[in-house]
Amino acid sequence: MKQKLALFLSVLGFAAVILQFYLMMENRTVSVVEVMIRFFSYFTILSNLILAISFSVQALRKETVKVLTPMTVYITIVGLVYQVLLRHTWSPTGLQRIVDESLHSVIPLLSIVYWFVFEKRKLRYDQIPKWLLFPLCYLIYILVRGNYSGFYPYPFVDVNQFGLNQVLINSGFMLIAFVVVSALLVWIRRFRSK
Repeated sequence: MKQKLALFLSVLGFAAVILQFYLMMENRTVSVVEVMIRFFSYFTILSNLILAISFSVQALRKETVKVLTPMTVYITIVGLVYQVLLRHTWSPTGLQRIVDESLHSVIPLLSIVYWFVFEKRKLRYDQIPKWLLFPLCYLIYILVRGNYSGFYPYPFVDVNQFGLNQVLINSGFMLIAFVVVSALLVWIRRFRSK
């Protein structure tokens, strides 16, 4: 059951990411190279790609991957941020809507269910700072690149629109969200292990 669900999530994740890349290429208004850079500048894409790769590994092994909890944190944030902050900003149709819902709703939800059922590792609160390294490195990357390119993948980190101070405040709230979700997953796992 575990390996079959992991395989399904892997296939779904890769399919959604590949289709999103195809759609971005089809609708591009900038160069191919710039589209590729922008594609990999979305936390949603990176998180879904990490999940797809991890679930591929999981599908081939009986032991649960060691990064299951942090990747569940990342994809949970993807889902929450989309539902709360971004869903109202556009109305995709057709294939784009299917891909959009897969990346931001279906995969996050199924990943949380997978984590809840199959995560058996002992989790500690002192692991959380390590889990924050990826989002922090990501934030530094998009702010540095945005400073030179003028492109920011999400409106709440758009320095051109809000200014650096407000973006840092917004990023601080995002960091708090990462910590809260991480702590919640650790608490749930520890509670269940009792």
